[in-house]
Amino acid sequence: MLRLIAFTVLELIANAIGLLIAAWILPGFLLTPFGFFVVVGIFTVVKFIMAPLLFKLSFKYVRALNGGVALVTTLVGLIITTWLTDGLVITGIDTWILSTLIVWLSGVLAALTLPLFMFKRVLSNNSTNRTTLPPGL
Repeated sequence: MLRLIAFTVLELIANAIGLLIAAWILPGFLLTPFGFFVVVGIFTVVKFIMAPLLFKLSFKYVRALNGGVALVTTLVGLIITTWLTDGLVITGIDTWILSTLIVWLSGVLAALTLPLFMFKRVLSNNSTNRTTLPPGL
């Protein structure tokens, strides 16, 4: 249960970072300050629901797309989020493509680096506990 909570928090933070970077870089990607938390929440829930479904469909029908499932999930998440809330507006096909790439890449990088900072204490405790064990264990 703790692992699920930690994963959810990391996913929320990673998605928030990705959305903020896309809003900062792309002029056609408008994220309202009031709607930011709603957008992050909806986007994360959609990704949680759609990722396993899209992976299963791609595995069953088009195996070559397995690597692109995360990008498709990000795009679908952005589409559904813009439909469900007024807090996110994306205009122009180039903005849709670039925002998908930016949100996905930022999310991946945040998901890789955030655990190192957030769980640094836990990781350091594990490494000190390992060094105090007798040799051979």
